[in-house]
Amino acid sequence: MAGGKIRKEKSKPQQQHTPYQGGISFHKSKGQHILKNPLLVDSIVQKSGIKSTDVILEIGPGTGNLTKKLLEAGKMVIAVEIDPRMVLELQRRFQGTPYSSRLKVIQGDVLKTDLPYFDICVANIPYQISSPLTFKLLNHQPAFRCAIIMFQREFAMRLVAQPGDKLYCRLTVNTQLLARVSHLLKVGKNNFRPPPKVDSSVVRIEPRKPHIEVKQKEWEGFLRICFNRKNKTLGSIFKQKNVISLLEKNYKTLQSLKLSQEGLTKETNMKMDFSGFGNSMEDQGMGMEDGLDEDDEMEIEGGDSDGEEVQSEFKDKVTAVLKEGDFEEKRSSKLSLQEFLYLLSLFNKAGIHFS
Repeated sequence: MAGGKIRKEKSKPQQQHTPYQGGISFHKSKGQHILKNPLLVDSIVQKSGIKSTDVILEIGPGTGNLTKKLLEAGKMVIAVEIDPRMVLELQRRFQGTPYSSRLKVIQGDVLKTDLPYFDICVANIPYQISSPLTFKLLNHQPAFRCAIIMFQREFAMRLVAQPGDKLYCRLTVNTQLLARVSHLLKVGKNNFRPPPKVDSSVVRIEPRKPHIEVKQKEWEGFLRICFNRKNKTLGSIFKQKNVISLLEKNYKTLQSLKLSQEGLTKETNMKMDFSGFGNSMEDQGMGMEDGLDEDDEMEIEGGDSDGEEVQSEFKDKVTAVLKEGDFEEKRSSKLSLQEFLYLLSLFNKAGIHFS
């Protein structure tokens, strides 16, 4: 309009993505941080110890900077990528090259994908899937030789922490139960495009062979209690009313199941020839008599005085286990994996279970 001022329209803020030279933009919200430092890529591949016969699993290959080096080192690369744009970029990049026949791209969410056989995993993963992916890999069968994975630095340091370290936690013990974990190198955030907000670390994860045998739910329940207040003494943790109540409930349930099983066994054996069984039937008879008394007590556990007495006796039972292993004054933050396994075995020996 003549003589008037032209009003500049304010442009709406757009979601910022960092462009790739091929026109692809990276989404930080999806954990897309592509390695741009070729020297770092070479270092990761070198530290992976890849053999020429290895089938390599890569998770989140992005535009293929690491993928190319993996193809040069191993027999085959299986790349799992959720972003269809990146899948197309990978296919374009290696189409018509000697590598195309040795690259298999699976489009999908790695957490929901049935993984094929692989010898080694090398990956720069979206950090938001770090924990579930780690345990998915460690539960994969047949077991792979090792995994070389880029994690957010704090998560990585939790995996490699030792008793007494500030970051030593339930994640640490759960991971080290299944694998040996070592720190390989620290990676600054400026090695990525776009740069993340925090530094990263590369760790090596080697599944234990043979596995340490534990009942998973039992182990998880046990550690959950131990690390509820990891800097408190175990004596203090296992005296808490809610902990005693939970363990006592498990104890009574398992005793009832045991007695029911013994009852079925006795009923079956009544129809059998007892010769040659020695004193086993006498032992089972004693178990049944004891069980009738315990069942009667369970039916009246609602009584205040009886309930308090039973809880006090059970509390003493728990304390006795801690004293037996000299754990009463120890803290979860300073216990080794072997000590946790030993303490759980003492509880189980006393008939105390966590699931």
